[in-house]
Amino acid sequence: MRNFKSLSRRIALLSGAIAALAAIAASPAGAQPGYPSKPLTFVIPGPPGGITDQVGRVIADRLAERLGQRVLVENRPGAGGNLATEFVARAAPDGNTFLMGTQGTHAANQYLYKNLKFDPAKDFVAVQALISISSVLVTSASRPYRSVADLVEAARRAPGKLTMASAGNGTSTHLVGELFQSAAGIKFVHVPYKGSAPAIADLLGGQVDLAFDFPVTTVGHVKAGTLRALAVTGPTRIEALPDVPTMTELGYPQAQAVAWIGTFLPAGTPPATVDRLRNDIAATLREPSVIEAIAKFGGAPFDLGGAAFGSFIQSEQDKWKEIIERSGASLD
Repeated sequence: MRNFKSLSRRIALLSGAIAALAAIAASPAGAQPGYPSKPLTFVIPGPPGGITDQVGRVIADRLAERLGQRVLVENRPGAGGNLATEFVARAAPDGNTFLMGTQGTHAANQYLYKNLKFDPAKDFVAVQALISISSVLVTSASRPYRSVADLVEAARRAPGKLTMASAGNGTSTHLVGELFQSAAGIKFVHVPYKGSAPAIADLLGGQVDLAFDFPVTTVGHVKAGTLRALAVTGPTRIEALPDVPTMTELGYPQAQAVAWIGTFLPAGTPPATVDRLRNDIAATLREPSVIEAIAKFGGAPFDLGGAAFGSFIQSEQDKWKEIIERSGASLD
């Protein structure tokens, strides 16, 4: 009798365990302990060979080793990153498709484009920031401006005369310049180009007076003596130009800004999946090979995840909304 009761108890426990496992397997979140069970797709909003693509591929390679699954990079350039962003917004929220989002896709574009087909706040979960890059305020070495004070004085003396090149209307190289003008109470004439290369070429040739561009496009010319760096816009000086002060050091804290890149999942992705991806991406950012690769672009790992990353994005949206509305920039 005792053996029968013991056997019955074991059968009951086993039946309960089987039922519990079946319930877990039937639920969407239940499959997450095995995540990822297939290759992931990392969608990049830029063309092959660009900064976002190169950074994305470095992250994808290292992340694949941690996840134990391939991470396939899929480039979807166009419309300021909106094509890639819309694609991921419509993807299944299972953690298998995630986005490299930018300052443009998740902070500025909603104010530049009137008919976006996604909502950067409602359609995504902010996972983990990846990289931040300061802009460098540069002028031609042939120009007389040797400091930000010189530039501001010249702009006040002749309002609307100095010309500011950018990589295009609504790009971060444009908006950072608008932010500085607002902080300094001055006005430049904006001259948009189709990319940084022609903008810097005309700056070197003396056709324009100044530009706010990235270290990867400016530092070589500064070290060659053909461009003069007056300030960097990030919170700290950059390693490649240690003698160039920040805007905050020069008395313009409101002009502090960085371009940033981060990772996003579709809204509705199970929290356990979000946490797994976030933790592995954050660990990847601490690897020396990743830090070295990011430094080549004049950037630094941006270790900000979860709610903190979401709060940062909200502050970025508030900042760029005001600047875009004030400048009148539009891409529709």
